[in-house]
Amino acid sequence: MQIRVGFGYDMHRFAEGRDLWIGGVKLAHSRGLSGHSDADVLIHAICDALLGAANLRDIGYHFPDTSPDYKDADSKILLRKCISLLYEKGYRVGNIDSTVCAEQPKLNPYIPAMQQVLAELMGLDSDDISIKATTSEKMGFVGREEGITAYAVALIEKR
Repeated sequence: MQIRVGFGYDMHRFAEGRDLWIGGVKLAHSRGLSGHSDADVLIHAICDALLGAANLRDIGYHFPDTSPDYKDADSKILLRKCISLLYEKGYRVGNIDSTVCAEQPKLNPYIPAMQQVLAELMGLDSDDISIKATTSEKMGFVGREEGITAYAVALIEKR
C-alpha cells in the first residue's frame, strides 16, 4: 500500500459583517473571517494538506482569489472538489489531524459538529478527523484577536 502525508496551513484576519465558519460549521461570534471565499480557515488548511499529499499544488492554484467563481464560496464545495481531485489521481483519505489556534471564540463545543461535517464531506468516519483547539497565549496576531490560524496533516492512501 502506498501512503503519503501532506501538511496544510491557513490564516485569516477577523472582519466585521461576516459569518464565522470553521470546519464547515457556523459559529456564534461577533465577527467572521476576511477572505475571497467564506474564509473557513480549517477547511482551507485541510485542502492544502490533501492537495500537498497528492502533489497537486495548493488551494490558491485550484481556487484563485482572482476568480469570481469563488467569491464568497462555501469552502465545503472546495473541499469536495479537492477530494474529487484526489480520487482522480487514485487516492483516498486515510485520516486528518488538525489544530485551530484562536483566542475567541472557544471552539471545543463545536468540534464534534465539525468532525461530523468534515467526515461526511470526505466519506470518512468522524473518528478519522482529529480537531484540536488551542490559543496563542495572547501572543502574536492570534493572541491580539486579529485573526485565526489552522494547521492540518493529511494521510492519503493509493486506492
